Amino acid sequence: MMYNKLGWKSGGVPCTHGCSGSHLSLEKHSFCIYKRACVSFTLLACLPVSWDNLRIPGVLQRLGFTYLVVASLELLFTRCLEMFCENERSFGPCPALQDILPYWPQWIFILMLEVIWLCLTFLLPVPDCPRGYLGPGGIGDFGNYPNCTGGAAGYIDRLLLGEKHLYQHPSSGVIYQSTMPYDPEGILGTINSIVMAFLGLQAGKITLLYKDQHKQIMSRFAIWGIGIISAILTKCSKEEGFIPINKNLWSISYVTTTSCFAFILLLLIYYLVDVRKLWSGAPFLYPGMNSILVYIGHQVFANYFPFKWKMQDSQSHAEHLTQNLTATTLWVVISYILYRKRIFWKI
Repeated sequence: MMYNKLGWKSGGVPCTHGCSGSHLSLEKHSFCIYKRACVSFTLLACLPVSWDNLRIPGVLQRLGFTYLVVASLELLFTRCLEMFCENERSFGPCPALQDILPYWPQWIFILMLEVIWLCLTFLLPVPDCPRGYLGPGGIGDFGNYPNCTGGAAGYIDRLLLGEKHLYQHPSSGVIYQSTMPYDPEGILGTINSIVMAFLGLQAGKITLLYKDQHKQIMSRFAIWGIGIISAILTKCSKEEGFIPINKNLWSISYVTTTSCFAFILLLLIYYLVDVRKLWSGAPFLYPGMNSILVYIGHQVFANYFPFKWKMQDSQSHAEHLTQNLTATTLWVVISYILYRKRIFWKI
């Protein structure tokens, strides 16, 4: 859940970051966007890993590419500085939709991406697999499709990236005993992560266009959080519907559902922090100001004490919960110390 919220939140960065500083030129904005994306994509490659089986897809890689696409989209099709910072707004015939209608080229691009995802997912022929297969392979579906893990998404990754450069221990291997490598941060799912980040960008536009208009902002967050599309796609079910919710595949129903949750959560936080002034955001404020450092630190030290220790019962939920809460608390404390020392690692 936290990963997809980070992807959703990254969509709000291009516009808010672009307008918060001085009037930068188009070239400088472009350089900042491409630099940030490249650093995100290559950061984990600096860690001690073997290049022979280096996992090409990954969390930071996907976030970096997603940010690159959405930020470029914002830079190419909007005049962020003029519209938001100088209040040179042209709302057209429908002021109530000023956060949507002026950006129609972006919406067309996003819809085209989604059409590509749908066509590849449900129409691409995959050897020895039924067309449009979304299952886990292995013993799933009565063992009829053991090597079809992930359907078209898994096939595209194995074809373009090679099996050695994918995640080797997917969750389907534990539950369904599948033997095929599958990467939940693969190529096809990245399309829908772009859609999710674009919805986060929409939240950023609402916040800026209706600055200090609390009712306007909260009403729009509430409308975006209703989840009509998710209800249709899933038929209001957990594992059924036209396109079931699937985190490993990053299905469009997963994206729309978690984005609705993100809008509702943002609505609650906005009300507590900006409207009622009841909460400053602490202690979550501190890891958020050093998110890259905390993430890299977790990747490096996740298997070391005191972040992890040998459990007496590896199947105990209580022990896992205690271990995870301890690690999380330690990283919050570390980020607070870094905050007090004014140490921030940004890209």
